Amino acid sequence: MRIKRSVTALKKRRAILKQAKGYRGAKSKLYRVARQQVMKSGQYAYIGRKQRKRNFRSLWITRISAACKLNGISYSKFMYGLKKSNINLNRKVLAELAARDEKAFAELVETAKKTIA
Repeated sequence: MRIKRSVTALKKRRAILKQAKGYRGAKSKLYRVARQQVMKSGQYAYIGRKQRKRNFRSLWITRISAACKLNGISYSKFMYGLKKSNINLNRKVLAELAARDEKAFAELVETAKKTIA
């Protein structure tokens, strides 16, 4: 006895069309076009998740650099001083300190300056 795929195929098509909901024109209506667009959208989403990490790191570095300039030291010298004095804080935490707690950040800058000199 042969197996008919109608139920499975229909489920598969419905799943793809459900994922394509909200796309413009044929991309949300026609299965073949929708499937292509869902695949491409998945690629964009994957790439976007990687880019978000890059963008945040870049933002943190910019914030730390701006706070360093206010305290009279360059970003690279500050990071070098922290590394030499064995202060292991990541850039996310340093950016938060720079934005929210300027006194604590200023103390870190002084520590970095002392270590370098």
